Amino acid sequence: MPAKAGAPKATAPKTGASLASPAPATKATAKAVSSTKAASTTKPRKAPASTRSGLAPPKGLKAKAEAAGLAPGAAKPRRRAVANAAAAVHGRTVTPWSDEDIFEAFSRFEQLNPEPKGELEYHDPFTLLVAVVLSAQATDVGVNKATRGLFAAAPTPKAMFALGEEGVAQFIRTLGLYRGKAKNVVELSRLLLEKHDGVVPPDREALEALPGVGRKTANVVLNIASGLPTIAVDTHLFRVANRTGLAPGATPLDVELALEKRIPDRFKLHAHHWLILHGRYICKALRPDCPICPINDLCRWPDKPI
Repeated sequence: MPAKAGAPKATAPKTGASLASPAPATKATAKAVSSTKAASTTKPRKAPASTRSGLAPPKGLKAKAEAAGLAPGAAKPRRRAVANAAAAVHGRTVTPWSDEDIFEAFSRFEQLNPEPKGELEYHDPFTLLVAVVLSAQATDVGVNKATRGLFAAAPTPKAMFALGEEGVAQFIRTLGLYRGKAKNVVELSRLLLEKHDGVVPPDREALEALPGVGRKTANVVLNIASGLPTIAVDTHLFRVANRTGLAPGATPLDVELALEKRIPDRFKLHAHHWLILHGRYICKALRPDCPICPINDLCRWPDKPI
């Protein structure tokens, strides 16, 4: 009997095909099914409460570093800050060292290292000033790598100013906050030329009037370049002074003034170098090497890993 007009023609299944297999879906159907499945199985991520409220940066070392304006992988300052805060709290609970304790401690430092030196590389007061400005939230090793090329290209205030912000930035891109630092370095170079005939002034007030120069930076420059017995309190020295009980203080200025008052004049010129190096290599923030500490018996820290 002839088939009716318009009726679909019957087709035999292809050889090897399973009669139980479903008919292949069209591209449109497959896309729709895929979208529906994804929508039903994937829940939207919800930002942490701290992030939504703006009270804290997102979790993760890299995110914290970026939120703080640091270079990727530079979240260590945060952990060091926590250790320093703990040391400051402890510092409020200890009995201050006696004058005899202080003299004994610095006598030992002097015997071990009679002429301590900073670890930043420089050629003169100007390059020292620039290096210290760049060292904020950066390691001395990192600064030295960046400044070798920078100082070769611009060893004077005039050359640094002529290099300009973009030129300076190209040399210091590996340092945290490098754009702001480049701006400060160029501007302080301009001011040195304009107000000080290109010479770094041996005066605290004049130094602190330069962009990027705070009290700590001024103290470093005055101590090293001018030979003055100033004490620059950095993160390491602040921790050591509080953790040991040598000169407890809630702020770097408190610690500085306490040290200036109590350290014998004989030791003041090198005092900040001894304490900074001690904090950097022995009285470290996270894992202090108490067994090799030369002032272990004088230290008031209760959790010394002996």
